[in-house]
Amino acid sequence: QVQLVESGGGLVQPGGSLKLSCAASGFNVDYDAIGWFRQAPGKGRAGLSCISNREGAIYYDDSVKDRFTISMDKAKSTVFLEMRNLNLEDTANYTCAHRKWDCSRHIFLWDDWGQGTQVTVSS
Repeated sequence: QVQLVESGGGLVQPGGSLKLSCAASGFNVDYDAIGWFRQAPGKGRAGLSCISNREGAIYYDDSVKDRFTISMDKAKSTVFLEMRNLNLEDTANYTCAHRKWDCSRHIFLWDDWGQGTQVTVSS
């Protein structure tokens, strides 16, 4: 059974940083993709970044590619999202997701979702 547990969210001031974690279990991170998504109040879910060891690839949405970094600790089956220079528009619920095989920009193609962790950027 696939499980995804996010942590690391919280309240941060504009310009600050946070590092989110996604602890994965129930699948092999060597073969499947893990992505980070967020949903801001009143908006739809948006893809941020994806990592796929099978592809040997990392992807970022243009809106975050200069500020966010995705990484993985394979031994711990944990994926991280390091976020820098946060602004008010980054306030959202951040969720990680699992997809068999490769990354996809189509949200409906992702198989499993975590519960999410809230990030609030406020002064």
